[in-house]
Amino acid sequence: MVFRPKIFETLKHYSKEKFTADLMAGIIVGIVAIPLAVAFGIASGVGPTEGLVTAIIAGFIISFFGGSRVQIGGPTGAFIVIVYGIIQQHGLAGLLIATIMAGIMLILMGVFKLGNIIKFVPYPVIIGFTAGIAVTIFSTQIKDLFGLDIDNLPANFVDKWIVYFKNISETNLVTLLLGVLSVFIIVLVPKISKKIPGSLVAIVVMTVAVWLLNSSGTFGHIKTIGDIYQLPSGIPLPKMPTLTLAEGTTIIDLIVQLFPAAFTIAMLGAIESLLSAMVADGVIADKHDSNTELIGQGIANIVTPLFGGIPATGAIARTMTNINNGGRSPIAGIIHAVTLLLVLLFLGKLVGYIPMACLAGVLVVVSYNMSGWRSIAALRKMPMSDNAVMWITIVLTVVFDLTIAIEIGLLLSVVLFLKRTSEATSIKIFGSEIDPNIESDLELHEEKLIIPEGVAVYEIDGPYFFGVANKFDEIMTRMAKPPRVRIIRMRRVPFIDSTGLHNLENLCIQSRRQGSIVILSGVTMQVRKTLLKAKFDDIIPEDHICSHINIALKKADEILHQD
Repeated sequence: MVFRPKIFETLKHYSKEKFTADLMAGIIVGIVAIPLAVAFGIASGVGPTEGLVTAIIAGFIISFFGGSRVQIGGPTGAFIVIVYGIIQQHGLAGLLIATIMAGIMLILMGVFKLGNIIKFVPYPVIIGFTAGIAVTIFSTQIKDLFGLDIDNLPANFVDKWIVYFKNISETNLVTLLLGVLSVFIIVLVPKISKKIPGSLVAIVVMTVAVWLLNSSGTFGHIKTIGDIYQLPSGIPLPKMPTLTLAEGTTIIDLIVQLFPAAFTIAMLGAIESLLSAMVADGVIADKHDSNTELIGQGIANIVTPLFGGIPATGAIARTMTNINNGGRSPIAGIIHAVTLLLVLLFLGKLVGYIPMACLAGVLVVVSYNMSGWRSIAALRKMPMSDNAVMWITIVLTVVFDLTIAIEIGLLLSVVLFLKRTSEATSIKIFGSEIDPNIESDLELHEEKLIIPEGVAVYEIDGPYFFGVANKFDEIMTRMAKPPRVRIIRMRRVPFIDSTGLHNLENLCIQSRRQGSIVILSGVTMQVRKTLLKAKFDDIIPEDHICSHINIALKKADEILHQD
């Protein structure tokens, strides 16, 4: 069975002591999540209510239906860039459709057991788009951090910074000081106590300070959330938004337009949640269920947007906070969601007093933590190709968008992998003898095997796929006079793909025209099954597909004597 939520497994042996630990961890994580949910909601282009609603509903669903004991779900910094871009192009209705589409994709990934495949996304690509997102998040916070009064800020990275430099003289020094102090508090608090979230301390201190400053009017009015956004008052009722389509555009056209963005949301959600779950497994000595986790993430991303929420996934920082405070079951994640709900219902109005400069400080720290500069520095010791993939992904994420960056990053990684694999596969031509002391598939008690005149022996060492097929074909065609018998040793060929199969088939047909007979030697059971399934015995007799070089040489000798 694919879908096995961890909550049902953990409740079998649940106890009062475990509940007490989960209760404390859930409350602490809920408190930590407040400023992050608000900040991510605003940075994504929606608002504080949407951020909190996402943390509540998605957090509950991911804990209840997910495949990890300790995963904490909610909005994360990784989605800010893609969500903001979708809203700019297609509005909130487009975001809702894209998020639901992503949820469906995540469920299908889980149903078709793709949880483990997602883990094979190349590390340089992950580092690249994560660092690119960090740079983009940082660039979006300059306006609020410096207190710049700019209308219609460009979405493009380069244009945005041009506008910043043009308006830098209008910096509000009081606002900048508040933002810098917020960063200082967030960094300093963990050095004093790791139990207290620095972002929450910064928000409380700065909110009180700004309320006093605004009340006195000494430095004018410092912008707060309440000046820009409607304050949260509770969970909105679920509803489908009214779609306003351009003339001549159908809902199908909109779905097609949104498909790349939805796929990016699904991939980001899958990668981030499974990475978070893997990190958590290493700490608590447990094993999450990848496919169930993907299904849980999918359900969350289908339901949450109906309440006005944004895409959600597993959050590494909040998951680690949960673990460090004693959370060991999905109950802690559910309590985290309930804590946020109580904040939204009874303290929602207070959110309006939070200064925008303080939220900018929170997101500056988030972007720094996301940047992964240590990983970038470590990759300098890796091959140049990995570095190139990482930097190309970073630049594409920053200058263009995340969808293009992931697509091209993955494509480059695949091309480089195929290049390395093809280079690792070697093709050797034997002379007049084969030494059994070197060739491991021969009987050690035998003398050196003599290759009869008129017989050529070639060996392929590695996968026989499209990256190698042409190389082998070129070696064959270099020979001035084709031999009477060609023995192709395939003992070290773990698999053969359709291109390799097609190439081998053409070689056999071409050899037959030249008067040469092809014998395959050392064919493994897997490769043999592939050959016979492709009806290769119609090209050469089945007894010419040999399991051992001795058999192949004996067969070649018989053919020579027939002549």
